[in-house]
Amino acid sequence: MSDDIIDELFDLIESRKETLPEGSYTTSLFTHEKGENAVLEKLGEEVTELILAAKDDDHDELAHEAADIVYHMLVLLSMKDMDLEDLRAELANRR
Repeated sequence: MSDDIIDELFDLIESRKETLPEGSYTTSLFTHEKGENAVLEKLGEEVTELILAAKDDDHDELAHEAADIVYHMLVLLSMKDMDLEDLRAELANRR
């Protein structure tokens, strides 16, 4: 796994946003009639699952749910025409 996995994942999301390949889950998020609301609902669901995994002290499930949150967050950033530099800048402001 590359150290730049988040960059690679975001690039893949951006590519799928542009090309909308059939059968892609990412494409389905960009083309779903609910659009942004579908991603927001998914983020809410994943946050709940993350909390439950943390409460159960299930490290594997916690990592899985955290990855789901990061993925859906990146899709949302892409939907809003933001990029990772926007996120990095905000995180840098919090140092």
